[in-house]
Formats: sequence, structure tokens, C-alpha cells
Amino acid sequence: MQQEIRFATFNVCNLAPAGTKLYDNLEPLSPAQYEAKAEWTARQIDLLDADVIGFQEIFSQAALRDVLSRTRRYREAVQAGYDAADAAGRMLPTVALVSRLPLAGPGVAHADFPAGISLPADASDDNPCRFARAPLHVQVMLPGGQLTDVVVLHLKSRRPDYRHGEGSDALAYALANLRSLQRRGAEAVALRVLVSELGRSGRPRIVLGDFNDIANAVTTSIVMGAGAPCEPQGVRPEMRERLYDANAIALRQDAARHAGYTNIHDSAYMTIDHILVSEHFHPASPRAIGAVLDVNYLNDHLLLGLPHASDHGQVLMRVKLLGNID
Repeated sequence: MQQEIRFATFNVCNLAPAGTKLYDNLEPLSPAQYEAKAEWTARQIDLLDADVIGFQEIFSQAALRDVLSRTRRYREAVQAGYDAADAAGRMLPTVALVSRLPLAGPGVAHADFPAGISLPADASDDNPCRFARAPLHVQVMLPGGQLTDVVVLHLKSRRPDYRHGEGSDALAYALANLRSLQRRGAEAVALRVLVSELGRSGRPRIVLGDFNDIANAVTTSIVMGAGAPCEPQGVRPEMRERLYDANAIALRQDAARHAGYTNIHDSAYMTIDHILVSEHFHPASPRAIGAVLDVNYLNDHLLLGLPHASDHGQVLMRVKLLGNID
């Protein structure tokens, strides 16, 4: 049986066919630019060599299939995902999952928030009860037959959410940032409910993607389920409801080597792409089926300024299954 399994998350940065108009302020890729981007992305996927990869900013599932056809290790992998478009027919960004492990069924995109969750009434959002980018839930079969729930997400960015006619003064900027935070916060709460519902099955859970915030941010903590109640004995915090930052619980920690950032914005180095795991991969849990060995960040390209590369680093988690932990 395979002893080590690998999970990764990869924001590819606007993967779409050549000539496709995505945003008013962004020129479509030329055929040569698309070719360079597809080849770089394929090489990066092979470099990850993960069993399961969650993707963000996929504007075309067909474009992702084209990238996979250029890889050496993923030509036979299973792809789960969906395409989306706005009212005018323009492609919208979505998420996807690619797996070399078997899937129990097709992926399910959760476009709507769970009942009772919506943006504040004054948020002025056109879709107050829906995800901007629907998270994707896929059941992956681990070596040995253990079903695991994997959720790929992409929360609202920090980009200020201006409304038509607003000025550019400090107050307008502050309000625009607040709207983005409200959207990201509502999506985090909706994901927490979704992940909690999945947890009732008792199956392991892995949530990965672009959180657009650091691990200690309130929105990320909401998804993790921080503040879970104590067990009846009151001996230790309840682990069943919680998710854990894989990097924080990894068995191998090397601060001297570690350079865990996935994004550079205004000269600030941040880790906003994360992999969260349920107690089944926490060494302190009596219900553990494995443990996180280490978490690695592929981010050298961020400093090189390659025009065809992603503006995000990739996160790779290695897990050793129980009974095989060194």
C-alpha cells in the first residue's frame, strides 16, 4: 500500500484560452503567451508531484485539461470542476481538483450559502447568499480505501470593492475594503457550516485553497472552527469539529530552512494559500489515520517576475499514513 500521500493547492492566475477577455483592465492572452503559461503550469504541476491538487482561477476546465496533457505525471489523472459565466457570457473564475487517486463520485460545487447565512443588508452585494466562487467538494479514496472529503476553495480577495460613483478618498477606500472583508467573512462562515456538516460522517476532511488571508486571520480561524467546545470530561479541547493548519502541526519543522510565503503584495510577503486538515491527520488525536510530515512552498518564481508564471506560490503537504510514521 502507498505509504505517503501528497496534497497541494495551486492558484494558477487566470488560466483561460488564448484570446479570451476576462476583465476590462486585462488584455487577453495571445497564442504565444498562452503557450508559455500552459507549459510553465504543466512543469510546475509535475514538480509538485502531488496525488491530489486543488486549483484556483480556472476560467476554463478545457484549458486545464490542455495543461494536464502537457504534463508527464497527470495525463491519466481524474479532473473534477465546473465552468461559470456571467449574464453577458463572459467566463468567470472557478476552482478544480485533479487526482491520481480514485474519486468516489463527481465533484459537487456549492454555489449557495447554507440556510440562514447572508451578507449584511448594507453590504450592497448583488449575490448576498452565494459564494463568489463556489467551493468544490470531492470524495477522494485514499490508499487502503479510506474515503476523505476534500474541499477546494477560493475566498473573496482583499481587493477593495468599490461601488459605482464612489470617490477615491480615504473614506471610500475604507468602505470598499470593508465590503471585501464582509464578503470574505460571510464566505468563511458558510464554509465552516459546510465543513461541519461533512464532519458528521466521521470521515477525514482536507480543505485547501486560496484563503486570501493569513492563517491567524479571523476569516481563516472561522473556517478552522477555532473555539470549539470541550469534551464532556473537560480534559482537552474537542478535536472532532476543528480543522488544523497543516503547517502548524507538521512533524518536521525547520525554521532555518522554511520560507513559507505564497504571495507578494506591496513588498509584503504573505502566506494566503493554506491546507487545513481534520484531526485524522493530527498526531495528538486518538482517531488519527496519519500525520502531516511537512509542508513545502514552491515560490521561487515569485521573485523572478516571469510574465507567464502564477502570482501565487504553491503549497505541498506530505502525509505519512498511520503505521508508517518515522
